[in-house]
Amino acid sequence: MKQLWIFPLVVLAGMGLSVEAGLLGPLGEEIGHFWATLGIFAIGSLLLTFGLIFSRPKLSLMFKQPRWQLTGGILGPIYVVALTIATPHIGVGLTMVGILFGQVATSLIIDHWGLLGSHKRAVDKYRIGALVAILAALWLIQ
Repeated sequence: MKQLWIFPLVVLAGMGLSVEAGLLGPLGEEIGHFWATLGIFAIGSLLLTFGLIFSRPKLSLMFKQPRWQLTGGILGPIYVVALTIATPHIGVGLTMVGILFGQVATSLIIDHWGLLGSHKRAVDKYRIGALVAILAALWLIQ
């Protein structure tokens, strides 16, 4: 498998999401869920702006892409607001396992039919088993 280096990257990203949920819950309780989300996105935007200083401009290419591909920008704030609201009520663990279940279920659908420009990857009994295991974890962790 040529892309073995990607697995530690996505595991670290997942770890970061749990830390983000742990930070956002209390922040949202103190300053409001939407303000916490705005603050997180503002800091992220500043960091990305610094990164863009050192890269070749590609903004004109972005607007030549199909418009539906840009709708992913809507999902980020919805996700962060959901983290901010859910975490203080059900905890980081249950929040993240619930999100993981939703991600895996939707990912299997996208992969199986090759939606959104992805390559088709058939759903088999092992992938369904993994989804059932996550559902069991969701039930057990609550």
